[in-house]
Amino acid sequence: MIFLVAYLSSLNNEEIRSVAVLDNSGFFENTLEDSDNIIFKKLEDIDLDSAKIISEEGDYHGLLFIPESNDISTLDQNVEFYVKGSPSVSVVQYIEKSLNATITNLKLERDGVDLLKIEASKSYVDLKIENYKGEQTSKMSSWIKAIFGGIAGYLLMMFIIIYGNMVMRSVIEEKTNRIIEIIISSVKPYHLMMGKIMGTSLAGITQFLIWVVLGSILMLVATTVFGVNIEPSSMPNQEMMDTANNSAMQAIIYDIARLPIATLIFSFLIYFIGGYFLYSSIYAAIGAAVDNETDTQQFMLPIIIPLMLAMYVGFFAVIENPHGTIAVIFSHIPLTSPIVMLMRIPFGVPWWEILISMLLLFATFAFVVWFAAKIYRVGILMYGKKPTYKELYKWLKY
Repeated sequence: MIFLVAYLSSLNNEEIRSVAVLDNSGFFENTLEDSDNIIFKKLEDIDLDSAKIISEEGDYHGLLFIPESNDISTLDQNVEFYVKGSPSVSVVQYIEKSLNATITNLKLERDGVDLLKIEASKSYVDLKIENYKGEQTSKMSSWIKAIFGGIAGYLLMMFIIIYGNMVMRSVIEEKTNRIIEIIISSVKPYHLMMGKIMGTSLAGITQFLIWVVLGSILMLVATTVFGVNIEPSSMPNQEMMDTANNSAMQAIIYDIARLPIATLIFSFLIYFIGGYFLYSSIYAAIGAAVDNETDTQQFMLPIIIPLMLAMYVGFFAVIENPHGTIAVIFSHIPLTSPIVMLMRIPFGVPWWEILISMLLLFATFAFVVWFAAKIYRVGILMYGKKPTYKELYKWLKY
């Protein structure tokens, strides 16, 4: 979904827009340069009203009007941009940037400043990023880690929601069809609930393993096609990176190679099992408490809020400071740790932090499943009554 939105946004930004320009000042004769998606078309020998009609009836995004002025100091306050509706933000920003640069240069020339000397004095620092071991990394290193962690966290959230809903729908369907009354005569409610949870989890794990195998095959094909060996054990030395023509791409590939992929995959599997068990026990309890899916909406907040909170913490706190207080705390809270910790792992997390987080997750699952089983046991045979949170609390006492 994230990549789809980004792709659609890029398509939207690729639209070419024409902007009519009426320059009565004469200061912008050859200074407005076209960009990849903005084309300036100069209008000459017409007045403002005629220019408005031409730009409004023609295929123009808008009309840029620069009035006649003898004072460059006040020109920047009188420029106008006429549009049919709401202007594109990117177009407005590009026009303002172009006008600001031109007016600034004109003011410097007026004050006798040599623009060539200013241009020659400009410096463009290109930082070379290395860790303390002397290994060169790319400037995209943090983003690469954020992308891998974000994908893992987002996939886990979707798995939990999809397979958790499967458990809930299964319980509601069996309850609605009265099949549960037959099943419950030979199986304890707790065992039935755990069977549903474990069966669905195995389906999810199988799907995940298939993805891992396919991903490994694609990685092998990619390394063969591009002729790059990304195994850390056989990684070329630093001199090869310095002399390679595509050193930037090599640095990115090496950053990917240095990611703890094995730890990430293993942790994904463990957190999927723990997170899924935790949330699907709640899903199963909700399914047992209601008679149809419509009634489940009032009980979905305890599930959706922690998952959404984990995603927000991951994208806004973990990416900015993966070892900060907020990121560390939420990576140990059981309801958010499966997502937040997965997003932290690519940045490097001590093994004992991961272990503590996993232990807390499974301990909480054992605690929550005990409460969920109580609700499941009572609600599975309860018909015709719309439960409330108060009613569920009473069931816990049975």
